[in-house]
Amino acid sequence: MLVRYWQPWREIESLRRQMDNVFDELTQTSNSEASWTPAVELKDNGDTLVLRAQLPGLEAKDLDIQVTREAVSLAGEHRHQEKTEKDGFFRSEFRYGKFQRVIPLPVAVQNDRVEAAYKDGILSLTLPKVEEVRNKAVKINLAGTEQPAQTLEASSHN
Repeated sequence: MLVRYWQPWREIESLRRQMDNVFDELTQTSNSEASWTPAVELKDNGDTLVLRAQLPGLEAKDLDIQVTREAVSLAGEHRHQEKTEKDGFFRSEFRYGKFQRVIPLPVAVQNDRVEAAYKDGILSLTLPKVEEVRNKAVKINLAGTEQPAQTLEASSHN
């Protein structure tokens, strides 16, 4: 009869190595095929909306920005530079490739009056709202409103 001792730590280590290999394969496949999308923030400044997008490492010539009354479309390409061991790179986790993102706007904007700025990898778009949706202060005239209210009370008692 052969007695075999169970070595749980060896089996756990073997399982860990197998799982690491699976995740490494998934990461390599997803990095090479998947595209990335830039992070954005949208802020309401009263008469305008301000959209900011993080686009690190991109040049303005690699961006395609389109604005409609209802949405902003950001597209471009983060170009991959070949890196080999002779260049000193053994691993790169930067994401490369084409991207496209459509950001719906909560209100209509005047897309022919958009102002854009691009500095240090941050795109800023100032989107003026259309006149109909701007927050306008309207003065309410309260003079003479007491009389109709009394008439309503008098008519409700009859």
